[in-house]
Amino acid sequence: MTTRVYGLNNCDTCRKARKWLAAQGLEADFIDYREHPVGADALRDWAGQVGGWEKLVNRSSTTWRNLPEDRKQPAGEGQWLALVAEYPTLVKRPVLVTADGVASVGFSEAGWARRLGSAS
Repeated sequence: MTTRVYGLNNCDTCRKARKWLAAQGLEADFIDYREHPVGADALRDWAGQVGGWEKLVNRSSTTWRNLPEDRKQPAGEGQWLALVAEYPTLVKRPVLVTADGVASVGFSEAGWARRLGSAS
Protein backbone atom coordinates (compact mmCIF):
# COMPACT_ATOMS: atom_id res chain seq x y z
CA MET A 1 0.00 0.00 0.00
CA THR A 2 1.23 3.48 -0.79
CA THR A 3 0.65 6.61 1.25
CA ARG A 4 -2.80 8.02 0.57
CA VAL A 5 -4.46 11.32 1.28
CA TYR A 6 -8.25 11.32 1.44
CA GLY A 7 -10.13 14.57 1.19
CA LEU A 8 -12.01 16.83 -1.18
CA ASN A 9 -10.60 18.43 -4.31
CA ASN A 10 -12.12 21.80 -3.44
CA CYS A 11 -10.95 21.86 0.20
CA ASP A 12 -8.34 24.54 0.91
CA THR A 13 -6.66 22.46 3.61
CA CYS A 14 -6.42 19.46 1.27
CA ARG A 15 -4.87 21.64 -1.44
CA LYS A 16 -2.40 23.03 1.09
CA ALA A 17 -1.47 19.50 2.20
CA ARG A 18 -0.98 18.33 -1.39
CA LYS A 19 1.15 21.37 -2.18
CA TRP A 20 3.26 20.68 0.92
CA LEU A 21 3.75 17.06 -0.14
CA ALA A 22 4.91 18.15 -3.58
CA ALA A 23 7.32 20.71 -2.08
CA GLN A 24 8.83 17.94 0.06
CA GLY A 25 9.18 15.64 -2.94
CA LEU A 26 6.84 13.15 -1.30
CA GLU A 27 4.35 11.14 -3.27
CA ALA A 28 0.91 10.16 -2.13
CA ASP A 29 -2.23 9.11 -3.92
CA PHE A 30 -5.06 11.60 -3.46
CA ILE A 31 -8.58 10.24 -3.22
CA ASP A 32 -11.54 12.61 -3.29
CA TYR A 33 -13.98 10.79 -1.05
CA ARG A 34 -16.97 12.55 -2.50
CA GLU A 35 -16.14 11.06 -5.92
CA HIS A 36 -14.84 7.77 -4.51
CA PRO A 37 -16.72 7.04 -1.27
CA VAL A 38 -14.73 5.36 1.46
CA GLY A 39 -16.01 1.97 2.52
CA ALA A 40 -17.46 1.19 5.93
CA ASP A 41 -14.47 -0.97 6.92
CA ALA A 42 -12.01 1.87 6.26
CA LEU A 43 -14.21 4.38 8.11
CA ARG A 44 -14.45 2.06 11.13
CA ASP A 45 -10.69 1.60 11.05
CA TRP A 46 -10.03 5.35 10.85
CA ALA A 47 -12.47 6.08 13.67
CA GLY A 48 -10.75 3.47 15.82
CA GLN A 49 -7.31 4.84 15.08
CA VAL A 50 -8.08 8.51 15.66
CA GLY A 51 -10.02 8.06 18.89
CA GLY A 52 -13.61 7.48 17.83
CA TRP A 53 -16.27 8.90 15.58
CA GLU A 54 -16.29 12.17 17.50
CA LYS A 55 -12.67 12.71 16.43
CA LEU A 56 -13.20 11.59 12.83
CA VAL A 57 -16.27 13.74 12.21
CA ASN A 58 -15.83 17.50 12.00
CA ARG A 59 -18.52 18.68 14.38
CA SER A 60 -17.62 22.33 13.88
CA SER A 61 -18.34 22.20 10.15
CA THR A 62 -21.17 23.96 8.39
CA THR A 63 -22.50 20.57 7.31
CA TRP A 64 -22.72 19.40 10.94
CA ARG A 65 -24.28 22.66 12.14
CA ASN A 66 -26.96 22.38 9.43
CA LEU A 67 -27.96 18.83 10.38
CA PRO A 68 -31.30 18.33 12.12
CA GLU A 69 -30.75 18.04 15.87
CA ASP A 70 -31.84 14.39 15.95
CA ARG A 71 -29.06 13.47 13.49
CA LYS A 72 -26.40 15.00 15.74
CA GLN A 73 -26.78 12.22 18.32
CA PRO A 74 -25.88 9.03 16.42
CA ALA A 75 -26.76 5.98 18.48
CA GLY A 76 -23.94 3.65 17.59
CA GLU A 77 -21.62 2.84 14.76
CA GLY A 78 -24.36 2.07 12.24
CA GLN A 79 -25.81 5.56 12.54
CA TRP A 80 -22.36 7.16 12.33
CA LEU A 81 -21.66 5.17 9.15
CA ALA A 82 -25.01 6.17 7.65
CA LEU A 83 -24.38 9.82 8.49
CA VAL A 84 -20.92 9.85 6.90
CA ALA A 85 -22.19 7.95 3.85
CA GLU A 86 -24.92 10.57 3.38
CA TYR A 87 -22.63 13.53 4.16
CA PRO A 88 -19.01 12.65 3.24
CA THR A 89 -17.98 16.25 3.95
CA LEU A 90 -18.40 15.48 7.66
CA VAL A 91 -15.10 13.58 7.73
CA LYS A 92 -12.29 15.80 8.99
CA ARG A 93 -9.79 16.37 6.28
CA PRO A 94 -7.45 15.49 5.05
CA VAL A 95 -7.09 11.92 6.23
CA LEU A 96 -3.50 10.74 5.86
CA VAL A 97 -3.03 6.97 5.66
CA THR A 98 0.60 5.91 5.48
CA ALA A 99 1.84 2.76 3.77
CA ASP A 100 1.70 0.89 7.10
CA GLY A 101 -2.04 1.64 7.36
CA VAL A 102 -1.78 4.24 10.13
CA ALA A 103 -4.41 6.97 9.78
CA SER A 104 -4.55 10.54 11.09
CA VAL A 105 -6.85 13.48 10.42
CA GLY A 106 -6.05 17.11 9.75
CA PHE A 107 -2.96 18.77 8.37
CA SER A 108 -0.02 20.48 9.97
CA GLU A 109 3.38 20.74 8.35
CA ALA A 110 5.17 19.67 11.54
CA GLY A 111 2.85 16.73 12.16
CA TRP A 112 3.07 15.44 8.63
CA ALA A 113 6.86 15.96 8.58
CA ARG A 114 7.13 13.74 11.67
CA ARG A 115 4.82 11.10 10.23
CA LEU A 116 6.41 11.05 6.79
CA GLY A 117 10.04 11.53 7.81
CA SER A 118 10.43 14.83 5.97
CA ALA A 119 13.10 17.32 6.98
CA SER A 120 10.65 20.24 6.86
